[in-house]
Amino acid sequence: MECPKAAQPLFFFTERLICQPKLIREGATLVQSAADVIETIRPMASRVASPASPFEGYRLEEGSDDERDAIIALLSASPVPVDELVRQSGAAPGAVQLVLLELDLAGRLDRHAGGKVSLTA
Repeated sequence: MECPKAAQPLFFFTERLICQPKLIREGATLVQSAADVIETIRPMASRVASPASPFEGYRLEEGSDDERDAIIALLSASPVPVDELVRQSGAAPGAVQLVLLELDLAGRLDRHAGGKVSLTA
């Protein structure tokens, strides 16, 4: 039986109770609350934290109105796979998703099973 790496006090008999003495002998940390977990992992934070970098989302380039119009022209009341929109429009997947998000927020887009979308009827 695989034992967890932290021991938690149990007030009733379970299979995990068998592992606890072994874990404590091996140097496991006794965990009674979330604060105990935070205290245990805080020294590791500097080793695993990545440097903060600002998120740069997808930006449509100049002439993006033509691209947006081309994507919208491919939509109809019939559901179309998003992958097919990307292929037929020749636009970047991020640009297609951005146009779909704009339409969705405007209430002009319906999403269907299988990753399909259509214009609201």
